Amino acid sequence: MYFKQLTTEGLGCYSYAIGCPAAGEMIIVDPKRDVQEYLDISREEGMKIIKVINTHVHADHVGGEQELRSITGAELMIHENAKVGYEHTPISEGDSFTVGSAKLDFIYTPGHTPNAISILITDMMRGDEPWMILTGDLLFVGDIGRPDLPGNEILDEQVENLYNSLYVKFAQLPDYLEVYPAHGQGSLCGKGMSAKPSTTLGYERRHNPMLQFNTFAAFKEKVLESFPSRPKSFTHIIKTNFEGAPLLERCPLDRAMNPEKFKQMIESGCTVIDVRDAAGFGGFHIPGSINIGLEKQLANWVGMAVEPDADLLLVVNSKENYDRMCLELHRIGYDKIFGYLQGGISAWLMAGYKVESLAQKSAQDLHQAIKEGKEFTLLDVRTPAEWDNGHVKSAVHKPFAKALDEGINVDKDHPILVMCGSGYRSNIVGSALQNNGYTQVCSLAGGAIAWARSGFELV
Repeated sequence: MYFKQLTTEGLGCYSYAIGCPAAGEMIIVDPKRDVQEYLDISREEGMKIIKVINTHVHADHVGGEQELRSITGAELMIHENAKVGYEHTPISEGDSFTVGSAKLDFIYTPGHTPNAISILITDMMRGDEPWMILTGDLLFVGDIGRPDLPGNEILDEQVENLYNSLYVKFAQLPDYLEVYPAHGQGSLCGKGMSAKPSTTLGYERRHNPMLQFNTFAAFKEKVLESFPSRPKSFTHIIKTNFEGAPLLERCPLDRAMNPEKFKQMIESGCTVIDVRDAAGFGGFHIPGSINIGLEKQLANWVGMAVEPDADLLLVVNSKENYDRMCLELHRIGYDKIFGYLQGGISAWLMAGYKVESLAQKSAQDLHQAIKEGKEFTLLDVRTPAEWDNGHVKSAVHKPFAKALDEGINVDKDHPILVMCGSGYRSNIVGSALQNNGYTQVCSLAGGAIAWARSGFELV
């Protein structure tokens, strides 16, 4: 039996290739939208992709099942409760099939979504007992799936489903089973996931805090205590996955634009994402643009800061950066990418068009301003957990997503210094505040890390 876990960096997604080299056939589970990696495995290992399975309708990334079917003709499979709008084979509780020496048995395990399955995998060359289980977004390494994404109207039902799947159905399975989830650290589908990509069912029973409750009431209270922020992109991604994602070849063509054309596109209503680093954006940027740099988890930040149906333009330092950004955007269903500014911000400046700056203040600048009693608002946009671990005494706390959605309740000419952990999120929020009319916005370069390393106090 062939088995391989594949990681989508940034989104914290795992997909799986399962097959039998002797039979020359392979199955892909929970594929990402850019599918070349699966095609490479298929070619290199000599196995044809015959089926594509989704463990549920995903909320955080657009699936690659449509791409794989268009290229390989593979059969698409998902649970019968997922009323998707594309041709597929429904999976029911107790269904089973084999691919050469690999046997797959399906368990209906709702809770994260009402249409979720887990997959028991047996290598029949080694024995007739299952070796591992793909748990989708039900059970993670160190956490469980959040039940709120399908909507508040079925939240209570989802929490009960979550408990029954974890505490009743999984209770019948042996400790030795290796657990392979659909997500890991960096995903917003859970809260406390480990960076380790797999675990065992027995270890999770002993050490996963969400599997230690003696009653459903205690479990429910903890589950409903808090949920991670829900990006704007999730509703759009769910809708796209239900309908079946358009093939990437149908997305707008990549094109480089001169400053004049770029300016015309902005005036027609396009949103500009500037992917340069904080210092570069801070020096000069196009008015109205938002700074989302090329860092590991940029897709999550795009999903919170940019509307999913926006027409997008990009400011990049190179064509390679443009290609990478397009890849990240396509993974979360942001397909309306109309091009990039040829020559970058320098070309815009040389054309004589207006620019803005987002001042970058150092930890020493902040410390001196506090010491001198200067009037300004220090806005900390980190998570509640980060805030609780230590913050600047004079800061006002408003988590990233809320700061983007609500702004800050001060006069628009009042000085604001935005801080986060490293200076990345503060530039996103700072640029958004500028776009909403705040005239004196700065960002703390290096964020809380720089503040602490400078020897200044956190409370």
